[in-house]
Amino acid sequence: MKRREFISLVGGVAALPFAANAQQPQSSSAIDEAMRDAVARKEVAGVVVMAADRKRIIHQGAFGVADIDQGRPLKLDALFRIASMTKAITSTAAMQLIEQGRFALEDPVAKYLPEFARLSVFESFDAATGDYRLRPATKAVTVRHLFTHTSGLGYPFTNPIVRDFKPRAGEEYPVGPLVFEPGERWLYSTSTDWLGRLVEKISGQSLEDYFRQHIFTPLGMADTFYFVPKDKEARLVTVNRRIADGSIARDSVQPPTSGFTPIGGGGLTSTAYDYLRFTRALLNGGELDGARILSAGTVALMGQNHIGSLGVPAQKTAIPERSDDFSFIADGRDKWGLGFLITTDAVPGKRSPGSLSWGGINNTYYWLDPARGITGVILMQFLPFADRKALALYDAFERGVYQLADASR
Repeated sequence: MKRREFISLVGGVAALPFAANAQQPQSSSAIDEAMRDAVARKEVAGVVVMAADRKRIIHQGAFGVADIDQGRPLKLDALFRIASMTKAITSTAAMQLIEQGRFALEDPVAKYLPEFARLSVFESFDAATGDYRLRPATKAVTVRHLFTHTSGLGYPFTNPIVRDFKPRAGEEYPVGPLVFEPGERWLYSTSTDWLGRLVEKISGQSLEDYFRQHIFTPLGMADTFYFVPKDKEARLVTVNRRIADGSIARDSVQPPTSGFTPIGGGGLTSTAYDYLRFTRALLNGGELDGARILSAGTVALMGQNHIGSLGVPAQKTAIPERSDDFSFIADGRDKWGLGFLITTDAVPGKRSPGSLSWGGINNTYYWLDPARGITGVILMQFLPFADRKALALYDAFERGVYQLADASR
């Protein structure tokens, strides 16, 4: 392979129309080296990173390939399935409607979605036989519970009861049954899917249309959508999987680009540049380049602890091929706001306490640090979620970003 071809696959920072917005200090080479080394070691097939302060992009780079089989070089404008990074956008949409007085955090969800009336809670579940006993829930699920993953719902990959539950013949459960009473625990869940349903019900618009009108168009996010336009499909990054020998291979099943029902908890496709415009708007109190999507007070409210004395636990995976353990959480100490994980611990060289973050199941991640005025996005595209090598690369990127920020002070 010629040296120029190797650089295009393993290293270069792609030249794009928005690349001129980036300031690339000499010390940013440490970030690039970490990304190139991970690709060269075949720990990841490709990665796009982008970071900004409140005023501008301070670093960006694209490394490796977008398609392992074809060897297509990864570019800065590559389209990634961002999965649960959709949740922050859905939460923002819901807060826009709350600002308008259309509903409130303490409203019972059943007031708007009748599926939430008369919910059941697991009283017992036999893992060996699948036998279960239910009882009526004594508390109502509120809008706040949906924002904070304290509704009692779960995901199959975060809870073995949800994974293994099979209703008896003739029984139907449009919602749940719940794993616990609302407000009693934190469990990563389908709650934001229902928050998305609430946005659609209250606004009278589909999620795609609502997001486009009230978030994407105002912020100039032209490359974010549920259904990827045909003329942009060539920019899609293929979804891969880490296989038994530790290498990365193309996943046998690729997510559809159309023909599915959009949900609030996932499904969007975006670019690092687009998503960074969203996080920068939040970093700036709900406004970017003259476009305001939320009031500063609402953004501040979203970043506050909304689970009280509860902690966010580092979760054990129930489906290892989908997700590794949630080892990136400070077990029981981190908190949750209205759509975001809230960092509690101070770690030298990394984000400040009070920073907001989350990710998507294909190892896409973001954070925003209001105290330092820094935000970053790192996009990979492979399973399982919370892969140790992906998290190590995320750590290297974040540390490099703060070194840049410190060097420019």
